[in-house]
Amino acid sequence: MTNALSEQALDILFNTARSHNGWQDTEVSDEQLQQIYALMKMGPTGANCSPARIHFIRSDAAKERLLQCVSEGNVEKCRTAPVVAVIGMDMEFYEKLPKLFPHTDARSWYVGNDDAIYNTAFRNSTLQAAYFMMATRSPGLDCRPITCFDADKMNGSFFPDGKIR
Repeated sequence: MTNALSEQALDILFNTARSHNGWQDTEVSDEQLQQIYALMKMGPTGANCSPARIHFIRSDAAKERLLQCVSEGNVEKCRTAPVVAVIGMDMEFYEKLPKLFPHTDARSWYVGNDDAIYNTAFRNSTLQAAYFMMATRSPGLDCRPITCFDADKMNGSFFPDGKIR
């Protein structure tokens, strides 16, 4: 690579980056969320499967539903965040492979293979969640992963059709 990142960029993304417990008292705009998504979606995934699906939570009503799903230690973090991104995995991601990975019949690798679907969706949506955090840091926003939650409650509240978990 000839275009290495600056030390300042490396500090923002890695060296001084931490999981924050509190937030700046600033709004996160739709434009910022679109910018973050535009960066995140370009991160590599296996066979370009890109299974992550994001539900942005801002309203008090949606946050109240979210607070019923997270562990006690994460309630205040979620309540006070200007926006929370719930990142799910699309269990039908393979239906988009003819467009995302068109040079071979990658869809056939998954149809009817629940283990392959789950493992691929889980691994690659987790990668995309990490890309999302890096993209969130790029405009100077704070972020943190929150992984202590009740998955069944989260699915029922935000992904009730079962296609996304």
